[in-house]
Order: sequence, then structure tokens, then C-alpha cells
Amino acid sequence: MAFARREHAPSRPAVLFLLSILPLLVLFTFSSAAAPSAALHNNNWAVLVCTSRFWFNYRHMANTLSLYRTVKRLGIPDERIILMLADDMACNPRNNYPAQVFNNENHQLNLYGDNVEVDYRGYEVTVEIFLRVLTGRHESSVPRSKRLLSDEGSHILLYMTGHGGDEFLKFQDNEELQSHDLADAVKQMKEKHRFKELLIMVDTCQAATLFSQLQSPGVLAIGSSKKGENSYSHHLDSDIGVSVVDRFTFHTLAFFEKLNMYSNASLNSLFNSYDPSMLLSTAYYRMDLYERALNEVPVTNFFGSVMKTIHTDSAYTGFLAAREVETPLSMRNNILDGAMLQNEASARRSNIEKMKEAQLRSDGWTEVLLEGKNSDTVVMYGLGTMGVLLAISTRLSMKAL
Repeated sequence: MAFARREHAPSRPAVLFLLSILPLLVLFTFSSAAAPSAALHNNNWAVLVCTSRFWFNYRHMANTLSLYRTVKRLGIPDERIILMLADDMACNPRNNYPAQVFNNENHQLNLYGDNVEVDYRGYEVTVEIFLRVLTGRHESSVPRSKRLLSDEGSHILLYMTGHGGDEFLKFQDNEELQSHDLADAVKQMKEKHRFKELLIMVDTCQAATLFSQLQSPGVLAIGSSKKGENSYSHHLDSDIGVSVVDRFTFHTLAFFEKLNMYSNASLNSLFNSYDPSMLLSTAYYRMDLYERALNEVPVTNFFGSVMKTIHTDSAYTGFLAAREVETPLSMRNNILDGAMLQNEASARRSNIEKMKEAQLRSDGWTEVLLEGKNSDTVVMYGLGTMGVLLAISTRLSMKAL
């Protein structure tokens, strides 16, 4: 028997070595499973901001309402648009066309129609509230309809127009949004997983300087003018008495009027459409933080809708659900047969659900490992397993000694 013990003794170091590295392997496996996968693009949002007051800034409100109409026409619903207007030109006593706003002297399109939903107006449009909208740091009294409820799968269009200068944008002629304020807000948004990609479009003097401090990945920015350049209005409406649209926004609208929600025009084609001789300034875009090539990104990724696809576990369940809806309509004259078919469908669905539950119980850990679900639970189980195996290996090591 003593000889037999000596024969088995040399195998203990190999066992101890395997037990010592097993916790590391387990921890590596669980850590890899817990790593979150990249979120898919599944929704679009638009934040449209006019920062100017007073009648002579009529064009800034027209700019914003024009973009509002465009993104709605291309498919972004009102519940995913945050519209901020610093003044109400439609109700200004100087307006010869009460309750109407135009961006062209032909007055064919009223931008301030029945379907305009303004989220923040007048003195609600401040730097503080604007930053709260971006970062989601609202007071509890703010309704959901006035919040940017984006997530890590969102593409966000941020459009701003008004008066600006070197690294600032004026709000209400009373305060300024600095470039570092915007950069900090975008950084918070990224850290809180509030967007997948962000397009910032600014129509103001020296617009390019406003996004000079940005450092967050996934951000693309374009401005109507470079540092030292002004951004000019397009044309004057003699009836209204002021300019009704800016040049940069006018040519942006001209580009989008040729498109619909199914168009495949790229961001590169949009950016190349800006002619400095027409703008009287140089449109500048910054894309060092943006990973994708502009010619591969449709403009509808930011200015249009996203068709939401609902995934089902099997084609049969989808067919069964459709059959449940259609059967009573096609057999209205036979209530008894309809009820029997409905009961049969319910029974089939119950059996399918039971099979799914059994499969989930057997494949639960596989799903966790492959999809990274419940990462905190996975890590805790990994650490617990590591502790148990470490204790076993320590005890065997003491026996070996």
C-alpha cells in the first residue's frame, strides 16, 4: 500500500497546477461573457434649437421650423423631436401674416401649421435647460414628452441656429453656450449611453468653432462657417420686412426636398452640396471622431425614420398569432367553430410556451454566456466559483506538504 501511495504522489503537482489555473480560466470566460455587445441602431431623435429672440431674428425661427418639417416628412415622429423656440414670431404684432411663419417670399408653405408641437418656448429656452435636455438631468416635474429619451442605439440630430462667435452661441441675447459646455454635455451623454451616433449641425457665424472641444467618439459635426467667417441670410421678404431664411439652411432644405424617407443619398453627398460661392462662407465638418465613411452613411440615418423590426423565436408562432386574428373575421357566421379554433390556437400556444420554458431552463447558462445577459450575476458566480476552487487547491497543497 505504501508503494501505491508513492506511485500516485507525482500526479498531485499536475492536479494542483490544473486547479490553480482553473479559477483564472473560469474568471476569463465569465468576464468575456459579461462584456456588453455593441448596440444596434434602432431609433432616431432630433433636437432642434432656435436661440434668438426679437422680430429681426425671424429667419432663425424659420430655419428651425424648416428642419422640423423636414425630419417629420422623412419619418421622425413628434414624440422623438425636441423643438426649442426662443420666440414666437407667429404671434408677433409686427407679423402681417398672423399665426404663420414662412421661409420663402412666395408664402406657399406655412411652417407654423396645425401639427407643430413646441416643447420649449420663450424664456424656457436657456443654456441650463438645453444642457438638461441633452444630459437627461431634469427635475421630476418635467413630463416625458419634453425629455430626450434616447438610448445606446439612438442616432441624434442636434441642430442649432442663432447668433454666435468664436466658440460660443448666444441664447436670448442674454447668455452664451460655450464650446466646452457643449463638449462636456456630449461627454456625459456618451458616458450615460444616450446615443450611438450624434450629428451636430450649427448655422451661425463662426459655427465651426463651437465643436472644437469635442472629444467623444461617434460624433460628427458640421457648421455653416469657419472661424472668422460670417453666416449670411438668403433673401429678404418685403411683405414681412425681414430676412426669412439663412443661406446654409436654405441649401440644406433644397437638398432634402429632392428626397423621401426611402432615399439612399449619403451624408457625403449632403456635405458636398454646399457651395462656398452660394453660401458666401465655407461649410466645415469635423469627422475625426466619427468611424464610418460618409459615403456609406445615408442621410436618413439622422434625418429620417428607422423601421423597427420585431424578432420572433420562430416563424410558426408568428403565423399562429396572425391566424388567431384572421380566423374570427373570416368566420363571423359560425361562432361555435370560431371559438373552437381559438381554443385550439390557445392550447397550441400554451404548449409552445411550455417548450420554450423548458428550453430556457436547459440553455439558460448558454444564453448568458453567448449574449452577455445579467453580467453582474455572471461575474458574481464566477468569483464564487473561483473562491471555492482556490480553497480546494489550497487544501490539497497542504495535504501534499
